[in-house]
Amino acid sequence: MSGTLAPEVLVLGGTGSVGQGIVAALLEAGSPVLVVGRDPGRLAALQEQFADEPGLETLLGSFGDDASAQTVAERIAPRRRPLSAVVDAMGGPYHRGRVTDRSGDALLQALQADVMPHVHAGRHLLPLLRGGSHPRRYVLIGGPAGFKPWAGHGESSITMSTTRMYAQVLHQEAQALGVRAQMLEVCNPVCTPANAANACIEWPSALLVGRRLVSLLDTCTDNRAIVRCDARDGELPRGLLHRDWPPPMSRDTAGAA
Repeated sequence: MSGTLAPEVLVLGGTGSVGQGIVAALLEAGSPVLVVGRDPGRLAALQEQFADEPGLETLLGSFGDDASAQTVAERIAPRRRPLSAVVDAMGGPYHRGRVTDRSGDALLQALQADVMPHVHAGRHLLPLLRGGSHPRRYVLIGGPAGFKPWAGHGESSITMSTTRMYAQVLHQEAQALGVRAQMLEVCNPVCTPANAANACIEWPSALLVGRRLVSLLDTCTDNRAIVRCDARDGELPRGLLHRDWPPPMSRDTAGAA
């Protein structure tokens, strides 16, 4: 070993229901994880949840506005561990009701709260992945409301579809930096402890979503801007658990995740 620290994966929204599954899957696969969140209590709870995992670190920060996002990026840039990937699992609350019953200002506020953090994060974090001798990844986590109207949650359908289009634009623009940017689109609602009693059998667990994310980072060669995740993706990820760092010179690092 050369003494070089293994690269880490930066997770945004890692304290949420889906984010916790992503963090668990990355740690399960042997990857160091840095979680950025704006709620110190939830970050502390995440640390307690994975208290036996030395590979987890947390950082207090927000992507609610451009200046805050820049501050987070400036704190991450000088870290000793190289950054191998950014996983954006941030999500806003779902507001039930008819869009036509809400004011235009309410929809504008929803777009500001649900979409712009992704834009701020991409603007300031994508450059941190530039260069390096191994492939870099930037992955946004999408939901079922992004590609079809979700009954009773029209506002979320609008904000998620906007984020979906942003992911496709990011996919194109990131190529100039040598970064693969994609959206992992979860095709059904995610089963969590809060909704498990009413969950359908085809709903994936948060850990399954996390394992699909690990496979996307490590072995998937699909270079499309949108990659699907559904109930068929329950296979344990391969690769990260046995990855030596630095990678052998004979490994083809030009391939996609």
